[in-house]
Amino acid sequence: MGKLTIAEIEQQLFKKDVVKEDFLNYLKNDERKGVQRMLLKWEKQEQLKKQLHDQFINMTSFERKYIAEGFQFIAGIDEAGRGPLAGPVVAGAVILPENFYLPGLNDSKKLNELKRDEYFEVINAEALAVGVGIISAADIDEINILQASKKAMLAALSQLRIAPDFLLIDAVKLDTPYPFEALIKGDSRSISIAAASIVAKVTRDRLMKEISLEFPQYGFQANMGYGTAEHLKAIQEHGVTPHHRKTFAPVRECINNDLG
Repeated sequence: MGKLTIAEIEQQLFKKDVVKEDFLNYLKNDERKGVQRMLLKWEKQEQLKKQLHDQFINMTSFERKYIAEGFQFIAGIDEAGRGPLAGPVVAGAVILPENFYLPGLNDSKKLNELKRDEYFEVINAEALAVGVGIISAADIDEINILQASKKAMLAALSQLRIAPDFLLIDAVKLDTPYPFEALIKGDSRSISIAAASIVAKVTRDRLMKEISLEFPQYGFQANMGYGTAEHLKAIQEHGVTPHHRKTFAPVRECINNDLG
């Protein structure tokens, strides 16, 4: 094999799905520093690919377990927005096909916005069914956040165009006719719940950005309704909006101060 240029080596390493062992041995014997740096970069990339693959396979264990027991349509369910002072709580429900593969899929909180948006598109394109449930701040105040989260999950479940026969739910138990398992930290243990967490988080973040256009002084497009210092200062200066959860302590205290 004649000596290849750095550009040709890069093409061989990073533009092909399979890199042959004899080519890697050839590169290991190439003394050029640029070649060795590129080989090291490729090895790190392959190591990361393997880690993400192994992580993904581990996160299919619950799905594989229930498929082996005869269940066909397993819905993952998760919510986003329990903690914020403003905005709705949003739940996602997702039924993935058995051959679904998206290495890197994880709890939405562990991914950046760019990755969440990318995965959101893949999930919506490839899932057998996707449902979303949205419960407003006013409803949260009326029934409390735990009940509102459950209500959002049941609403998301009702939106699925395929009836599931088993549910994997992040942390909470639902009153449904379907058999289920509630998994603590399920969004980092089950691909179906992780997919639901992406759907819930991205949907809610986009809603908060829409609300921020109407109420720009609160910074909802950045804080997503969470109680950041800037958000708390805005509540003190401008009062509360119809999207604030009036039963949540910092908001309630602001209202009480205004009344006093």
